[in-house]
This record gives sequence, C-alpha cells and structure tokens, in this order.
Amino acid sequence: MAVHRDPQVQLLLTGNEIMSGDTVDSNSAMIAQRLAEIGLGIYRKVTVGDDRTLLCRELRAMAASADVLIVNGGLGPTVDDLTALVLAEAAGVPLQEHPQAVAHLEAWCAQRNIPLDAANRKQAQLPAGSRILDNAVGSAVGFELMLGDCRVMCTPGVPGELRRMLEQIVADLAASLDRPAQRHILRLQTFGLGESNAQQLINDAIPDWPSAVKLGFRAGAPQMEIKLSVADAADLPLRAECEQRLRALVGDHIIGEGDTRLAARVLELLSARGATVTTAESCTGGLIASELTRIPGSSQAFHAGFVTYANDIKASVLGVRKETLEAHGAVSEPVVREMALGAMERASADYAIAVSGIAGPEGGTADKPVGTVWLAWGSAQDLRTRCLVWPVERTLFQTMIAAAGLDMLRRQLLGLESEPRYFAQRRAR
Repeated sequence: MAVHRDPQVQLLLTGNEIMSGDTVDSNSAMIAQRLAEIGLGIYRKVTVGDDRTLLCRELRAMAASADVLIVNGGLGPTVDDLTALVLAEAAGVPLQEHPQAVAHLEAWCAQRNIPLDAANRKQAQLPAGSRILDNAVGSAVGFELMLGDCRVMCTPGVPGELRRMLEQIVADLAASLDRPAQRHILRLQTFGLGESNAQQLINDAIPDWPSAVKLGFRAGAPQMEIKLSVADAADLPLRAECEQRLRALVGDHIIGEGDTRLAARVLELLSARGATVTTAESCTGGLIASELTRIPGSSQAFHAGFVTYANDIKASVLGVRKETLEAHGAVSEPVVREMALGAMERASADYAIAVSGIAGPEGGTADKPVGTVWLAWGSAQDLRTRCLVWPVERTLFQTMIAAAGLDMLRRQLLGLESEPRYFAQRRAR
C-alpha cells in the first residue's frame, strides 16, 4: 500500500470483558507504542462488546474513514468470537476454511498432543480472500482483508500473542511509508519518580528544553518511562545533550534503557562481580524472589529466597531471636536485620534484601500505621535499613516495596550514596 501521506490508523477493540472492566485494556497502549516507533499514531479508538450488529456497523464506519483499521480480539474458538464472521459480512464475502490456518492449527495441536476439535477448527474459518498474519504463540492466526480502500488487520486479544504479531504488522506498515520509518526514540526506565514530579524537575532545571526533542512519560507500577524522541537523525546530537542534562538531574533514578527492569539490573550488577543475593520476605510474600527468578539466567546470582510470614517461622527458619520479636515486634529494624543476616547465612549469599511491614487494610496501630515497612539490604559487612510508610492498596504496596528493596540494593551496588527522593516522601513520622 504505497501512499503519499502517512496512513490514518484506527483501532477497534472487541469483547464484553473489556466493556465490563473484567479485563483491563493494555493492548491499545501496546499497539500505540509500537506504531509510535515508526512515527504513526492512532487517530481514533473504539471499544465494542460482542454484539454482531454493532460490530459490523462500527467496522464499516471506521473502515470508510481509515487507511488502516486494526481490530483486536474476537479470534478465538467460542461463539462470542465474532471478528471473522463480522468482517466477512461487512465485506460481502463468505467464510471459508483457510488451508494455511488449518495447517497452523494442526501443528499447534500436535505440539500439545491434543485433538483438533470442531471448536478449535472454527478459528480457520476466515473471510474469503484473507491474508494470514502469523501467530507464533497461540492457536488463532491473525488475518487481513481490504474493505473498500481500508486495510483491515485482525489481531488476537491475548497480549503475548499480539506482541509477537505486531512485529510483522509494524514492519508491513513501515514498508508503506514514503519517508524513513524509524523515529529515533530513547526510552529510559526509572524508579521513584512520578510524572508530575519529573516534569516539574525538568521545567525548573532545563527551561530551555529544545522543541525538536519530544519529551514523554509513561507511568506504571513500579517503574516510569521517560522517552526522548526526534524525527530527524540530524537532531540526535541535540537529543544526546538532553539526555546528558537529564541524567545529571535524575540519573540516580534511571535504571537503564529500553525495557530494563529493576530485577534484571540488580542481577546484572551482581553477576558482574560474581556475587549472589537472597531474599527474606514477610509482607511482600515472595514477590522480590519472583521478580528475580522471572529473569532468564537468574540462577547465576540467585539461589534461594525465604518467605517467613509468621513470627515463629521467622524464628525457626531464619534464626530471628524470639527476644527480638517480643521486644520490638515483627515490623522493626532489629527484626529485618536478623532476617537478612539469617537468610545470607542459610543461602550462603553475599547480599540480602529483607522486608517486614503492614500491608493492610488492617493491622495498623498508632505507632505503626498501615503501610509501614522496614527494609534491610546489603551485605553482612554493610547492611543498611530504613523505615518507610507507603499507605496504598495492598497489592500496590507489595509491588512498590518489592521494587524499593531491589532499587536500594541496585544503588548500593553502584555506589550511589545519595538518598532517593522517595525516602523523603515516604519517611516514617
């Protein structure tokens, strides 16, 4: 599809589960981010439930005004997966069993030693004239069809499947552009900064930020992405200058580039010095260990972690003294110190992260309100502690505390002695 302007892209999301809120829509953000890499944006986005009439009407209307329409969801084997049926109806063509889709299903089922039943075979019924979009992960192929002058591309709703398929879609769309497809984007991953806080810091410290370097933020839990992008390669030196000034301002909060995660950065630093880490967790319930073991190759630097929720388990498993527990309580500096030291001894590890806190919504006191947590991190020779109060919903509390533990070890391994900004914001009163 050769064009003399950038194609107008629209997005149609389908599914009752998105409309009801049972499923949080993360796919549209993923699609938008991938399109932005080649300088394309989403002009319009619509979400529709599993209603055949409404889907058909919306699909026709969007295709009439778009060059590219990406449809997400509705490719599965159940009766409420309507995308193929609706696109065939809108295009005025029959559904046909696509040989390539059948071959994909046969291979997918054979890999899992399951029969290709009628429900699964439904996924091979596609609008006549469809072109297959390979699904490297799931059972349902994607497909595309011209609807008038619009290129309709149908994609799976499962995020992991969509992510792989987008590689093909973005490459195809990039080939259609009459300009260089690559937008020069630098993505910096940070922890401990909020969007408004970061923007104000930059406004105050760098008031002459150049307009050629676009500044963007993408907040998430626990990390925030800061994006610097330029449309012209000639502006790359200017972007480099902005990056240098940004690193001078908030560099201790920058974890890495691209998709770098806190746990991956910690493991990288440990592996570089041939060291290992262990975890001793109470209120985070093993989340820190889970983040570490999610990274391929983590066994090089992580051999064991301990979840010691009850006091008697802290004593029997990690060797926390009963006198310490009785005198100070589980959420205290002496206890997290003994948890960390006990974990390092039992795991023969060089470093430890230990946490004990009150995740809520109950259990707080006047002295130790909900959200109070004691952190310990470091080596047996240089073990550091801090009490923070992070009064947020339980799951978010666990996410942020796990990240804070990893971040503080990252800082110690890098020799960053200045306190992070969130210490002042979350300091216990």
